[in-house]
Amino acid sequence: MNLERPENAWPAGTRIRVIQDPAWAGPWPVEFCGTVDDLRPPFPVDHASAREGELVYWVRFDEPQVDSEGCGPYRSAEIWDRYLIREETEPVG
Repeated sequence: MNLERPENAWPAGTRIRVIQDPAWAGPWPVEFCGTVDDLRPPFPVDHASAREGELVYWVRFDEPQVDSEGCGPYRSAEIWDRYLIREETEPVG
C-alpha cells in the first residue's frame, strides 16, 4: 500500500458527513458527521465497482455508529469517498 497522500485528497482534520447510497440504504443506516483522520493516508479503492480515482479515507466519527449489517458500534472506519460530503465550516474570528 502506498503511504503517500494523493495530491487531490482532503487533509486530515477535514469535517465530513457520511451519507447513504440511495440504491441500497448503506453502508451506514443513518447519516452522521466525522473528521478525516490521519491514522492512515487516503488510498485508491481497489475494487471492481470503484469509480476512476476513488479514494478510501479513514474517518473518525463524532459518535459511535452501527453499520448497515448491525455490527458495531464503531468509532472510526475506512469509507469510500462516494459516501462522504465535505462539511463547510464557518471561519473562526
